[in-house]
Amino acid sequence: MDIGGLHLTYGTVVIFAVAVFLLAGVYSFVKQGLKIAALLLLVLAGFAVAGGVMWS
Repeated sequence: MDIGGLHLTYGTVVIFAVAVFLLAGVYSFVKQGLKIAALLLLVLAGFAVAGGVMWS
């Protein structure tokens, strides 16, 4: 499917969903006070978003 000029496949949609899931983990870790773990998850979420953009 084409959205905003990008051709999205099921694979890229799954990768973006993983990124959203990781961002929810970041929010959870920040609420618990685990800032280092939240930072690591934020980096992983960034990699997932970048991978989804580069794969499409």
